[in-house]
Amino acid sequence: MFFWATYLVSLQLHIAYCWAFSCYKTESSPGFTLPGDYLLAGQFALHADCLQVRHRPQVTQCDRPGSFNGHGYHLFQAMRFSVEEINNSTALLPTISLGYELYDVCSESSNVYATLRVLAEQETSHVEMQRDLHNYSSKVVAFIGPDNTDHTVTTAALLGPFLMPLISYEASSVMLSTKRQYPSFLRTIPSDKYQVEVMVLLLQSFGWVWISLIGSYGDYGQLGVRALEELATAQGICIAFKDIVPFSAQVGDLGMQQMMHRLAQARTTVIVVFSNRHLARVFFRSVVLANLTGKVWIASEDWSISTYITEVPGIQDIGTVLGVAIKQRLVPGLKEFEESYIKAVKDAPRPCPEGSWCSSNQLCTECHAFTTHSMPMLGAFSMSAAYNVYKAVYAVAHGLHQLLGCTSETCSKGPVYPWQLLQQIYKVNFLLHKDTVAFDDSGDPLGDYDIIAWDWNGPQWTFEVIGSASASLSPVQLDINKTKIQWHGKKNQAPESVCSRDCLEGHHRVVVGSHHCCFECMPCEAGTFLNKSVIQSGEQRAQQGLTDSAEEKEESGLGILELDAQQIFTSASLAEKKNGHLREAPLASHARHLHTPVVRSAGGRLCFLMLGSLAAGSCSLYGFFGEPTELTCLLRQPLFSLGFAIFLSCLTIRSFQLVIIFKFSTKVPAFYHTWAQNHGAGLFVIVSSTIHLLVCLIWLAVWTPLPTREYQRFPHLVILECTEINSVGFLLAFTHNTLLSISTFACSYLGKELPENYNEAKCVIFSLLLSFISWIVFFTMSSIYQGRYLPAAYMMAGLTTLSGGFSGYFLPKCYVILCRPDLNNKEHFQASILDYTRRSVST
Repeated sequence: MFFWATYLVSLQLHIAYCWAFSCYKTESSPGFTLPGDYLLAGQFALHADCLQVRHRPQVTQCDRPGSFNGHGYHLFQAMRFSVEEINNSTALLPTISLGYELYDVCSESSNVYATLRVLAEQETSHVEMQRDLHNYSSKVVAFIGPDNTDHTVTTAALLGPFLMPLISYEASSVMLSTKRQYPSFLRTIPSDKYQVEVMVLLLQSFGWVWISLIGSYGDYGQLGVRALEELATAQGICIAFKDIVPFSAQVGDLGMQQMMHRLAQARTTVIVVFSNRHLARVFFRSVVLANLTGKVWIASEDWSISTYITEVPGIQDIGTVLGVAIKQRLVPGLKEFEESYIKAVKDAPRPCPEGSWCSSNQLCTECHAFTTHSMPMLGAFSMSAAYNVYKAVYAVAHGLHQLLGCTSETCSKGPVYPWQLLQQIYKVNFLLHKDTVAFDDSGDPLGDYDIIAWDWNGPQWTFEVIGSASASLSPVQLDINKTKIQWHGKKNQAPESVCSRDCLEGHHRVVVGSHHCCFECMPCEAGTFLNKSVIQSGEQRAQQGLTDSAEEKEESGLGILELDAQQIFTSASLAEKKNGHLREAPLASHARHLHTPVVRSAGGRLCFLMLGSLAAGSCSLYGFFGEPTELTCLLRQPLFSLGFAIFLSCLTIRSFQLVIIFKFSTKVPAFYHTWAQNHGAGLFVIVSSTIHLLVCLIWLAVWTPLPTREYQRFPHLVILECTEINSVGFLLAFTHNTLLSISTFACSYLGKELPENYNEAKCVIFSLLLSFISWIVFFTMSSIYQGRYLPAAYMMAGLTTLSGGFSGYFLPKCYVILCRPDLNNKEHFQASILDYTRRSVST
């Protein structure tokens, strides 16, 4: 379908030539053409469009008095300068000269004409369609331009069937990234996809959720507004008012008056204007006429730093203007090149003599009247766009350099087919004045943006760069220095832009109207709470079409009351820290006196395992602080249980060994020798600990504890806790520890008559009784009380258990090591054993 449409256009091209130009003499101004080995076509709007009713399909005559466009002139000169710089380079395309054909595309008709004229054969003025593009060639190898999305869509559609590379310097619409429709399109300006993301981030950074959205007629404005509306709405921002400035809009007409009236009624402080600069000028002249002041205006890149807008009389009173602008880059030498051009063409003959009409749209009458003082000013906006032209020409040159197999000295000249050059341009990756030039698969660059704020010093306008945004990062990153912004108003503060202010504590939102940003605050009913963590999700569900009742249900649960017994937990934390310091002392003293009788009688190296297990159990208690998480729920009870089980296993086997040695070694010597030779003590500790570890793993796998919120227990409170607190897994682990405690108790009681230095029955029994009492108190309390202090009670029971075990077993030994070294010797222990032997014999 597309090919047939192009073919029909080509059949009538010669008729269009006759219709449009047969009556006129065609000439061109100096600088529009340059011969070369390979030609580039350039399309620039040197003049503004003429809005008039046409009765014939006639191409617009661009060179008209009073329509000169200084911005397009700078881009025109940027391409000429780029080609001249490349031709003078010895590193890029040596022995190859580039040429160009430049056209003034002030309108859609002149744009189509310029494109078809380049594609047409010189002899027949026809565009011949090719079934096989492998051998198709044209007099130009690539196009640079046009200057806006509307013109670029047409040019890209015409060039696509020929796979002719088209690199635009100002067309940023997302639709042009569709390779199925525009296979040969690339650009050096970032896609509006990133600009929209930056705008939304800018709104979010100031908390502006109630905005108006204005766009311009055409692909740039309408598609930009659509994309911005979709992304902003998804992020919880409400669009109070949206409108499009018509293509034929005039200041003071009925349509613009109605737009200003509705914009004032919208009661939004922030207004986003996604518009091209031509219709933006009409819009802001209407804003000034309607005296619409005190607003914050968010500018798209096409007009944010354009003097075409700042020259509107009275615009300095409209409020604060923030905007997105393409990262500022300079084209070194461009200004001097323009001055030299003016001197070169000043004395040239006028291209259009009196009485004739020039219609080739390669004319610029005003260019011959410029002086170095009256030439158009090269501002920041034009310099930024000129750099995009400069970059586009260099991208084509680098593609040609690769295609022609150029070395540092020469290139091999030969036919260049558009599809081959297109492939090479996609592959380019080079540095241009410290800026990386490359294209992604969609033909888009990864550009950066400046965030700017207008700054008025009396009648003088300038702009301040207040931040930046990088589209090369995913997601887009925004960095703003808010202190640089001069806000309108006496307080110099960022204004709010909300439909309704946030509700106070104890109130919830009731949405009024169709926007979730507009609501009334109603007191929360008894038994409900304010769940602020789900406000955003509730808003998103409302945007996706949930009913009002579902939305109200989400918003009635707004906030969580975190319940922690702060003072009890703080005290427990201090006690745990003190116990930690106390555990460090036995560790150091036992390590230093490892080979002394006291440490060896306590278990030797087994003491370090016992201290480590107590430390692990103590660390688990920190999981009871703050709001429960998945990690703390998984670790706090199983880790405590496992640590205490290892400690009890060591304590049990130590007590059992003492009983075996002193009471049964002579009665059952075979058992004793088998026990000693097979390392029975270590084997028991490993088996017992492994059994408990398996119980804990089964506990976590089958009865997994997870964080939860309990709503039913109290009418006004929400309990944050872990599930499966008293599960079967917990009871199995607790049962195993209870059996170990009973075994330890039994072995210690059997050894109550052992030598004094080996008799640990009193201390061990005391610590076990302390553990039993603490857990009896906890389970009794949990059966009758389910309030906020229950986790603290669990923590205190665990802390008492660990402290009892530690103090009952290690503190007496530390006392002997540190305070009674006279008892820590072999003679004393041998005397104690001898005394025990005498007593045993006497009985």
